[in-house]
Parts: sequence; C-alpha cells; structure tokens
Amino acid sequence: MSPLASLSRRLSALEGRSRRRVLSAREGVDFASNDYLGLASDPAIAIAIAEAAARGVPAGSGGSRLLRGNAPEHEALEEKAARFFGAEAALFFGSGFSANAALLATLPQPGDLIVADDLIHASVHEGMRLTRAAHVLAKHGDAAAVEDAIVQWRSGGGKGTPWIAVESVYSMDGDIAPLAELLAIADRHEGVLVVDEAHGTGVFGPGGRGLAAPFEGRENVIVLHTCGKAMGTEGALITGPAIVKDYLVNKARGFIFSTSPSPLIAVAVSAAIDRIEQADDLRADLDVLRVHAGRVLCAPLGLPEPVSPIVPIILGSDKRTMAAAAALQAAGFDIRGIRPPTVPSGTARLRVTLTLNATAADIDALVPVLQQALEANP
Repeated sequence: MSPLASLSRRLSALEGRSRRRVLSAREGVDFASNDYLGLASDPAIAIAIAEAAARGVPAGSGGSRLLRGNAPEHEALEEKAARFFGAEAALFFGSGFSANAALLATLPQPGDLIVADDLIHASVHEGMRLTRAAHVLAKHGDAAAVEDAIVQWRSGGGKGTPWIAVESVYSMDGDIAPLAELLAIADRHEGVLVVDEAHGTGVFGPGGRGLAAPFEGRENVIVLHTCGKAMGTEGALITGPAIVKDYLVNKARGFIFSTSPSPLIAVAVSAAIDRIEQADDLRADLDVLRVHAGRVLCAPLGLPEPVSPIVPIILGSDKRTMAAAAALQAAGFDIRGIRPPTVPSGTARLRVTLTLNATAADIDALVPVLQQALEANP
C-alpha cells in the first residue's frame, strides 16, 4: 500500500462532501478578487517597480532581515508607512497571514488573555494556536461579549493584559466591527486593541488609511494593513508603538526566520501608499458600485444593502453553493463558493466582491444569471 494512501482517502472524503479545493484559472468578470480599487495592474505602481529595477534594486533580498536581507527599500517603506498611517513605527511582512500569526503568537505573554471575534481570520487562529497566552472567542460583532470575557477572566484571577483581536471589515460577511466601543473596552481594562485592516485599508478612512485611522498612534492600538488587497501589491505592514516593532524583530519567529520580501515589492508597496492616498475618486466609484449592487442585486434576494464591497449570499449547503458557483463561472462571472472551515458549518456561501475591475453593467448582467443559478440549484 502506498504510504500516501491515507491522503488519497482524505481527499476523496472531502470530494464527497463538496469540500475538496482545486486551483482554477482567472477567467470571467472579476467578482472574486480583493483588488477593490483595481490597483493590481495600476501603471504607476508598475512604473515604480521598473524604475527601481533599472537603477539596480534587486529582485531578491538574499536573506532574512536580521542577516543581509534588510534593504534600504524595506526601511524606507516602513518609515513612510508609519508616517502615513499615523503610527510610531511599522514593520513589513511577506504576507498578512504571516504577520497576523507572528503578532498573536509573539506579543501576548503567559498570564495574558486574547479575546478574538469568532469570525476572525484563520491567521489569527494560527497565532492563538502558537501563543502562550490564554485565548477565547467572543460572539461575532458583539462588544459586550468581548468585555464579558475580560471581566470573567479578571474575576477568575487574571492579572495580565487583555488583547482584543478583530477585523475592521470582515472578509466573509462584509460587516464592520464596532472599533470605538472595543477601544473603550481596551482602555477600561488596560488592554490592547489589535485591528486587522485587511479589507479596510485603501477602501475606508481618510486617504484610504482604514477604519482604525482615528485610533492609530495610541499606545494600546496595533493595526495590520494588508498590502495585497485594495493596495494591489503584496505583503503586510504592522503599525503601532515602536516597542511593538522592536519586540517582533527580537522575538517573532515568523519574522526572524523568514527570507525578507523582495526589495522591489517594498518599492511597489511604497508606490501603492501614494496611490491610495490620492484615490478618493476610485473610492467614490467603488461606493457607487456598492449602492448599485444593493439595489439591483441584494434587494431582489432579500439581502440588506452592503456596507462594504463584500456581498455574501449564504446558501447553507456546500453542494448547492459549489453548483451555483460553477454555473456562474460557466456563464463568465468569476464568483467562488466559500465552504467550511473557512466559514462556520451550515453557512456555505457565494462571496461576491465588488471591485473596479467590474462595472455597473456587469452587475446588471450578473443578476439574472445568478437568479437562474439559484433556481436551478435549490
């Protein structure tokens, strides 16, 4: 028997439950990416990369940041990002997943408590899996539940620091966290608020600084800005107090032992910061699409008007979700099915994302095809 036979059996089991994942091509109208402002193919960012390469900036970093991989472009980006987002310091990671995992695995200490929203990114769950602190999940979007968890922990003898971990805009539901309430809770309990702005940076806030912009610079606020979504590039920036950066550089294994991102990517992210700062017109265009989708797409399905570019159409059944997604893709609309464990059991969904890679006319064309796909797969 093959030593890998058990893997084949597990894959077959996933197939039988409509949960086997496969890689598929980028085809059809983009209703699947997180390229909200259409900056992934932005000429200004491409020119910045080309000019940097022409003046000798290398594609590879050659090592971790603590060895020879610390390029001037990394440091320039971090200084610029700290100024732009209003934080004391910034640290660049190769991906949002690695940044979130490193942050939650490293900063909370034994005796501390992490309270995370129960729909938070998998990368935060990974960090909590590795942390030495206690950790609990709070009901999604419920600030009172977060405070209750902290109060219960304190009443049981908890004396460390509570860390509150949330997304500003939730990636699979598109709703928005009550950040002001959560920061007030952190203040009352001498805690730290950690905000994952993966789907907020570029789309919300002054100059695209995100929904946490009013709170950046506080000593008890740490923010993760993903660069591979609305910013159109790659990587992630953790912004916050300088001591947070210093501690991560010294203790975060995901940072210490990773080859640093390409200096050319650091150049690209720097150019992307310039683009999102001057992209009020793009944000306005995206908001027009959001309102239009609320009227012609959501209302006929009995869904509320979206508050972000993320529109979940929850179907429940994994099989129905994937059949509907396949029908939409065959009709030329790139919409993907999202199944557990990415979302809770029984909430499989079509995740429609609104980006400037699609138009109002594309949304109009999608609506009858979507309705037909849902009717054909009851």
